[in-house]
Amino acid sequence: MSHGFSSTLHDGIAELVISRPPVNALDDAGWHALADEIERLGALPEARVIVLRSEGRGFCAGVDIKELDRHPEKIVSVNAGNYRSFRAVHRNPLPVIVAVHGFVLGGGIGLAGAADIVIAAEDATFGVPEVDRGAMGGGAHLQRLFPVQKVRMMYFTGEPIGAAEAYRLGALEQVVPREQLREAALAIARKIAAKSGVMIRLAKESLNGIEDGNLEDKYRWEQGFTLQAYQAKDSAETRRAFVEKREAQFQAKA
Repeated sequence: MSHGFSSTLHDGIAELVISRPPVNALDDAGWHALADEIERLGALPEARVIVLRSEGRGFCAGVDIKELDRHPEKIVSVNAGNYRSFRAVHRNPLPVIVAVHGFVLGGGIGLAGAADIVIAAEDATFGVPEVDRGAMGGGAHLQRLFPVQKVRMMYFTGEPIGAAEAYRLGALEQVVPREQLREAALAIARKIAAKSGVMIRLAKESLNGIEDGNLEDKYRWEQGFTLQAYQAKDSAETRRAFVEKREAQFQAKA
């Protein structure tokens, strides 16, 4: 688990578990490794479905802000790692079930929004604090979960919503107690794994083909603004304030 995750394969179900304390925020190398592993699992002929979940306090807090504060030059590579990981889920030949708990932030939103099926523990919260971290991105995947105006409310304010509201808005297949999350995900996975692997792979490709718009193109558009944001002094100040656990101080309003 050198990059903060591990995987197993049993009875056609590939289970990938993120575990990188304290908040499951992956660094540059971790995002690229995660993409590689998701792609590898999808290519296994004996696999029928992928379950992606996490251990610890929450599902995923996105990118490692502390690494970017130390090495802002890594933003292009981190962007590429995010893009590759989300694409690996969305464009995977296999259905991907994402089971979330606790905080689902930034890159965690990308993974959930790219998934085929999302289930959540009762304590799950979904948020996009990008504006408060001096970055952009996540809106394309968030809009795959929630209606347009809800996405904009969340994006502009940075305020998260809970699992009950996410379920009401249709983003979630199930909401279960935290201790039942893994088994709930595996129960769905077993139903899929019992089907014809050929049919399931054809169904995944077919369903992706009839989606409105191109999720990866939309996210790539957003990432251009992420790079632009990182060139602003306010962006660096938000990351420095986050690392130092203080309020950001902006010299002038845009």
